[in-house]
Amino acid sequence: MGSQLSVILLPIIEGVTALLELKDITKRYTTGDFTQVALDHVSLRFRKSEFVAILGPSGSGKTTCLNVVGGLDHYDSGDLIINGRSTKNFKDAEWDAYRNNSVGFIFQSYNLIPHLSIVDNVEMGMTLSGVPGEQKHRKALDALERVGLKDHTHKKPNQLSGGQMQRVAIAR
Repeated sequence: MGSQLSVILLPIIEGVTALLELKDITKRYTTGDFTQVALDHVSLRFRKSEFVAILGPSGSGKTTCLNVVGGLDHYDSGDLIINGRSTKNFKDAEWDAYRNNSVGFIFQSYNLIPHLSIVDNVEMGMTLSGVPGEQKHRKALDALERVGLKDHTHKKPNQLSGGQMQRVAIAR
């Protein structure tokens, strides 16, 4: 049925609360009569300040796992626990708040809006989160400075190199 997700399971340590936990997560995709099991009873624990790499061959479920953790895709069974709270009954607004305030995404394709300046692209996420205008602009400029693009704030994404566009996505 294809490769399985390769993961390193973190030991359950008494008294250590997981920041994020996947408990027996299953995710399937069905097209017509065919069902692909992308995640098959995956259990992981991520603790605060921990760096984790998810490795595996193409098609093993790495992206699906990250999409579930990021709230971009919903699991079929099991439970995703965030800061000790189950997401089984999360409403759309709770998923939106989680994605806007707790998770950062950097996509391979950058997902920049071509007709906006790079500072406007960075501000976009904060606009969706309700950050006030002046504070939003100040934070966007600060983020662009930290990624080395303060002199390019007026440019559009198509005026940047691939590496520069990736840094705009990181700043956002």
